[in-house]
Amino acid sequence: MSTSRDSTDQATPTGGWTAGDARRFPDRIYRYRMLGMGLGGLCIAAVLYEQQASTAHWAAAVFTCLLWPHLAWRLARRNADPFRAELRNLLLDSAQAGLWVSLLHFNLLPSVLLLTLVTVDKISTGVPRLWLWSMPAVAAGALLGGLSTGFAFEPESSMTVVLASLPMLLIHTLAVSLGSSRLVQRIREKNRQLDALSRIDGLTGLDARRHWQHNVAAALRRHQAEGTPATLLMLDIDHFKATNDRHGHSTGDTLLQQVALIVRSHLRAGDAAGRYGGDEFGVVLAGADLVQAQAWAESVLDEVRRSARSGPGGGTCTISIGLAVVAPDHLEPAHWIDAADAALYRAKGSGRDCVSA
Repeated sequence: MSTSRDSTDQATPTGGWTAGDARRFPDRIYRYRMLGMGLGGLCIAAVLYEQQASTAHWAAAVFTCLLWPHLAWRLARRNADPFRAELRNLLLDSAQAGLWVSLLHFNLLPSVLLLTLVTVDKISTGVPRLWLWSMPAVAAGALLGGLSTGFAFEPESSMTVVLASLPMLLIHTLAVSLGSSRLVQRIREKNRQLDALSRIDGLTGLDARRHWQHNVAAALRRHQAEGTPATLLMLDIDHFKATNDRHGHSTGDTLLQQVALIVRSHLRAGDAAGRYGGDEFGVVLAGADLVQAQAWAESVLDEVRRSARSGPGGGTCTISIGLAVVAPDHLEPAHWIDAADAALYRAKGSGRDCVSA
């Protein structure tokens, strides 16, 4: 009778919860329990009125529908383990639903609504198999209620009971739907964030290695299918390890960011730049032949000399660049990358701070 869809927003697929969400779990259940049990009270009251029920049954209805939501919240919040305490409360919700099915003499519509909604609520928490754990509680509640009524059986639902049940059916369904919609939106946002993390290198803002390699493969496929030219460049910061050893990793990180910013500022539409690993960057220049690629590389090389600084003393930073125009013998992306890497090592062997093709 309580809706707890919102409580799933930090649940992992395996049912794990963060410490913060475990603490907030009772708060998220609380407002939905008030809504579900308050609306359930309407159909319970309608049946009790038709049964000319005893004062004890009316008192039980007041407890379940009006007092229990607040008591359950306080019990969970004051417990050393709010999450587990709220799980117990949810099982008690199920037991009370089963109890009321019997006390209402199995009146068809309210009984079906109570049992269906209390089961859906357990599923919507995101806690694995909670709905299954609640079945014995439902059965125990129904047995207890049945023993007190002699298992009286009056399944027919009058028009009054049907009308009293409609708010629980409609409003509860809308509440669950809205909660589900918010959950889906949060999941989509988390997926977007995860996708961005998988595509972007956090330090440099360039493509992460795997995503950049996908772009290399795409450029190679375009060349193989349409003959579209492209050039792949591998860039490496000269003496980067020495800079790290002399000035510390924070200075090295700053240097990587400086070079990445320069590379990014020179990219054209359709180009792709990524951090290949350590201090090495890869760039795919779409539609660029050897002359265009060399001009691009020299431009980057010059700006790095002028702009990037490699330590507290402001020493000049240089880079080496190797480039490889896509060729028929580049059957796989790795062949193309290896060709540019070989050119990079030639640039290193030629004294660094230069371009080799």
